[in-house]
Amino acid sequence: MATVYVTLPPSNNGHPRTDTIDIEVGGEKLKAVAIDIGDARLNLIEAAARGGIEIPYFCWHPALTVVASCRMLLNHPLDCPVCDKAGECMLQDHSYHHGRATSRMIEEKFSPPNKPHIGSNVTLFTDRCIMCTRCVRFTREVSGQAELQVTHRGHHTEIDIFPGEPLNNKLASNVVDLCPVGALCSKDFLYKQRVWYLKTQKSVCADCSTGCSINVDGNKNVVYRLHPRDNPLAQGHFMCDDGRLGYHYVNSPERFNRPRIRRGAELAPAPWAEVVRGLRQELADAVKRDASAVLGVLSPFLTCEEAYLIAKYLKGLSGQVRLALGPVPVVGEDDTYPKDRRGHPIQPVKFTIRAEKCPNRRGVEEVLRHFQGDVIGFDEAVRSAQAGQLQALYLAAGYPPRPGGWVSEQQAASLKKVPLLVVQDLLPSPVSGHAKYLLPAGAWAEKDGTFVNHAGLAQAIHWAVTPTGETRSDGQVFLDLLERRGLAHAPTLRKELAQEVPFFAALASGEIGDHGIALTAT
Repeated sequence: MATVYVTLPPSNNGHPRTDTIDIEVGGEKLKAVAIDIGDARLNLIEAAARGGIEIPYFCWHPALTVVASCRMLLNHPLDCPVCDKAGECMLQDHSYHHGRATSRMIEEKFSPPNKPHIGSNVTLFTDRCIMCTRCVRFTREVSGQAELQVTHRGHHTEIDIFPGEPLNNKLASNVVDLCPVGALCSKDFLYKQRVWYLKTQKSVCADCSTGCSINVDGNKNVVYRLHPRDNPLAQGHFMCDDGRLGYHYVNSPERFNRPRIRRGAELAPAPWAEVVRGLRQELADAVKRDASAVLGVLSPFLTCEEAYLIAKYLKGLSGQVRLALGPVPVVGEDDTYPKDRRGHPIQPVKFTIRAEKCPNRRGVEEVLRHFQGDVIGFDEAVRSAQAGQLQALYLAAGYPPRPGGWVSEQQAASLKKVPLLVVQDLLPSPVSGHAKYLLPAGAWAEKDGTFVNHAGLAQAIHWAVTPTGETRSDGQVFLDLLERRGLAHAPTLRKELAQEVPFFAALASGEIGDHGIALTAT
């Protein structure tokens, strides 16, 4: 156990702090605050923060080595009115709380040219750089490929890349978050929004099974930015560029935004009341004819609560109705960092981009095991359709657009043979044009619920924007099919899920917290 004594000036209002104690250092009597840090290994900045005391810093970051190299502000220009970092800039904050109203610098400022060529996703405003070297340390210690370096010396020091080797590794945009000022900026977000207009919501990245905790920033129902939210139980402090920049389909004008029913050769728009009523009746009729010929496919992009509701509805029609897991997109192998200069992985691993490109296979599989007993793959569903063994097929898809799509033309041709084909999806696919009922799905950024990552960590997602047009969240559609009144409320549904499916018992309170709850041993 340890106690840290932090000396401090009077509080901001000019009055002495009442929680101070007197200590003597080198014969000098000082006012200090005693902070009990227990067995934690903290530096002074962290220890003081526990006591509510702010120590200004720039170069220190908990995930990087300590260098004590902060340069306080000599050459930084007054770019605040046009800088993307304005409103969340450490330099602005420290200047406001601790700085002077006027500058004492009379020398001409060093203003080297900007470097938009530094990377595909990152641009460098060189004159704003305060040489904290966070970005350099990140590329050496976390991504490992060391594209960034400090060039020149003294007053002319700059950040730059090695000639012909731009900052294009898959973790590159983390340097934008690490930069305490507006020197390194995201090309994707540059000049799009002022940060004080953005509404931030805590969520989870849906791009792979790592399950990075993130913040989703939106304004006027448009997602503008994703950035990592520190979670020691998930990915730590960072996220990959694939996940960070893979959100644009949420804003796509090509998305389905109203339900449709096939009338002859056309899929005609129809009100939800008619769609739900007709769909319930046709599914019930199909079950009466042959329940084993009715199949529901649950996408690994559904939340646990959504998977539970659609499984409960379909199995409620008959225990003979089958449930299957939708296609699980896998690309290559797990990609670990840091890497050496030749791109070979280095130990210890500090970040992993999973080959499994979906957020909730674990959660959906556990729902399927509870209701189905085993997990049926999508290929079996396609084979059943090809053999003419299906009378009704409900595809709860919700897949983002990715190279190759989630269903092939050949698979779609087989599924076309099903008399009652229901497709609930975000965007057009080879199978959506064959549907009898085409339902718009909600994207992950538009709904509340739970994702379970590769390691069994359950995390909460929260809606940051609302579905456009007549789109309803998938969970709301399933509640309507179940004829349950009210709006989908994730904590309530989470409690219900935890009571019925043992795997989720740890979620019985309905609340998960910011870091999530481990459902299985990793």
